[in-house]
Amino acid sequence: MGLFRRIFGGSDSGRGDIKPKRLDYLNEALALERQGDFEAAIVSYRLALRDHPSDPQILQNLAIAFSRTGKQEEALRHYRRALDFDPNLPGAHYGLGFLHLRRGETDPAARHLRAFLGNPPRGADGARWVEHAESALRDIEGAAPPQAAAGMEGA
Repeated sequence: MGLFRRIFGGSDSGRGDIKPKRLDYLNEALALERQGDFEAAIVSYRLALRDHPSDPQILQNLAIAFSRTGKQEEALRHYRRALDFDPNLPGAHYGLGFLHLRRGETDPAARHLRAFLGNPPRGADGARWVEHAESALRDIEGAAPPQAAAGMEGA
């Protein structure tokens, strides 16, 4: 076996049968986010999106990273694209709700928070996000009781 084959695992005949391995950009981006390197995570999410352009989870994660780096317009755009592919994606509704609220846009904020509350994530972490969304919605709607705010998801 030639040196070329041992190093690259391909043929040393020069026929071009070497196939480069694709990196797992999504897992790389998630790891970078855990390290707090959101700028590098954005690069990896964009590369992951190149391989999977209609993946709503990648779009949502990219929106979160944009939000964490202060790029609110990009975050809004990617959350909206994620919802184009999955209109019920709770994280995208949650993110859009709070981005709109930060901009003082209470009507779209309330609409997205209601959509989030209509399909909330499960588990202990989910309960924390639900409580946060309910509190924000109560503030928007003039301190309506939590049951009324949660019951308005179809409005």
